This record gives sequence, structure tokens and C-alpha cells, in this order.
Amino acid sequence: MAAADKNGQDAHRHAERFRRVRDAHQTELAEDYVELIADLIEQTGEARVVDLATRLGVTNATVNNTIQRLQRDGLVTSKPYRSIFLTEQGQALAAESRERHGIVREFLIALGVDAETADADAEGIEHHVSDATLDAFRSYLRRHPRAR
Repeated sequence: MAAADKNGQDAHRHAERFRRVRDAHQTELAEDYVELIADLIEQTGEARVVDLATRLGVTNATVNNTIQRLQRDGLVTSKPYRSIFLTEQGQALAAESRERHGIVREFLIALGVDAETADADAEGIEHHVSDATLDAFRSYLRRHPRAR
């Protein structure tokens, strides 16, 4: 029975890890979308499904499905054939995502990574860095202002 209990516990831990990865992926997707919506609104005055699809390299249907989920989550508002707008909650998430991106980018540059590579790498890293690690990056950048 001990082996069966261990296998059951291992399976539960394994399933829990995959659940966390799936949840993290959904959060990453939401952060990318609200950040891009904010960018489009700032650059062009509106965010449309077609513009998001073009920038993300996905279909309009994929964008529509994600926008529906973001609406359910209270991050955006949209009506068919209209622009997409961020709610206050969506604006806050976009600002937080931009800040995280900027901190990671500046830290990578401080380490000697070129700006273009740092920007690209920060896009992936920003979603997976803990608040404690971001605080350490901030602290490093404050202690090494010339590194920027």
C-alpha cells in the first residue's frame, strides 16, 4: 500500500505542477494582451481585433476568444465590431506588466546584454520572475546606477 500511496502523491504533485503552469500561461497571455491593448490605444487611439491579431501573429478568432476571456475576467470591455478598451483593472495590470518588463530589461542591460536582446528576453522573463526577484533587480539597479 505504501507504494500505491507514494504513486498517488506523485501523481497529485505532478498534476498540481501542470495546473500551476497552465494558470501561469493564462496570466502571461492576459498580461501580454492588456499591455498590447494599452500600447495600441496610446499609439493609434484604439485597439482593434485585427490590429491585435496582426501584432501577435494569430488569427482574429484567436484574439476574439481571448478578448471574451479578458472580458469575463474584468480586464477589458468590447462590443462586436468596435474597439477594445481596458477597464481600470486592465489598465492597472498593463501598467504593472510594463513596469516588470522595464525592470527586467534594465537589469539585463546592466549585465551587458544589448538593448534589443534585453527587450526581447525581458518579454519572456517578466512573466516568470517573482516579486522578490524583481525587488532584487531594483535594488541592484539602485546600487549600480552607471550600469544602466
